[in-house]
Amino acid sequence: MKLFHDQQTDQTGNLEPSFGHSLNRWMWPRLAPELFDQDGSTVFVGTGTLLDDQLAATVANAKKVIIFSTGASSAQPLRRIPENWDIYCVRGPLSARQLDLPESMAIADGGLLIAQLFEAADSFSNKRQGCSFMPHIYHADEADDSWKRICQLANIRYIDPRWPVEKVLTAINSSERLMAEAIHGAIAADALRVPWIPIATSSRIYRFKWQDWCDSMNLFYHPYRLPSLKSYKPWNGNLRTGGLAIKHWIGAALEGPFSTHQYGLFADECAIAERLANIAKQAPTLSHPIVFERKLDQLQIRFSKLCHQHSRLAVM
Repeated sequence: MKLFHDQQTDQTGNLEPSFGHSLNRWMWPRLAPELFDQDGSTVFVGTGTLLDDQLAATVANAKKVIIFSTGASSAQPLRRIPENWDIYCVRGPLSARQLDLPESMAIADGGLLIAQLFEAADSFSNKRQGCSFMPHIYHADEADDSWKRICQLANIRYIDPRWPVEKVLTAINSSERLMAEAIHGAIAADALRVPWIPIATSSRIYRFKWQDWCDSMNLFYHPYRLPSLKSYKPWNGNLRTGGLAIKHWIGAALEGPFSTHQYGLFADECAIAERLANIAKQAPTLSHPIVFERKLDQLQIRFSKLCHQHSRLAVM
């Protein structure tokens, strides 16, 4: 069985790591080393890869496609589930409804299985200190230097989603709380029982994915919005993209206790640092221990079933 996941490219078109995608290469072979090889006749699609027509076309030559714990796309919904797909579970109830699957298929994002591989720090020890911020991969690409300066001004640790997986997990695990724009940053934090706060600094944060996963964990998703940075990629004349950007700004300007209307569509680094420092003091989110343990148990049971049915050792 061959492991498949989306690949992230930088602004020059070169492949680069992103935490959500790199997590697949790090996690699944550690959970089931006997399951994976380079035989592309069977393909495994895990966390972070959207179930859409583009994926269906990409893996069309495989005899069997195993889907585990990822979710649907709201922008480009899958028109029909291909006959060679074997879906074990999806990210959340929104994905299940969009794909016309039974509710029992909506468990959670498989990133929660990080808890089986990486020991959470004792929250009452001195191993966890301060607040960290992890941007979305797009925004790390476009404004890495700006975010580093902003976090330094706000006395907040910066976590780069392009770092190696274990470096990201160590940084999250040593934080008292995480402000996450990257969804898999929040998922990793929840798996390590680190309280987290959702952030959005542009319209490119996929609300459907966040809402889908939060619904699966009985959590309310309402991110703190900040104005975009000037170094973010422009709209390129696309009316839909421009409309979403303006909608994001309106939300940032009018929603919640941190109005940013005085800054217009963009804000300078000092203003964002001030807002980020204020948001860091707000009440964070963390799934209830009972819900977390139940979802982790369901994922483990479903993944054990998958391994039993498809492991090379089981076939021998």
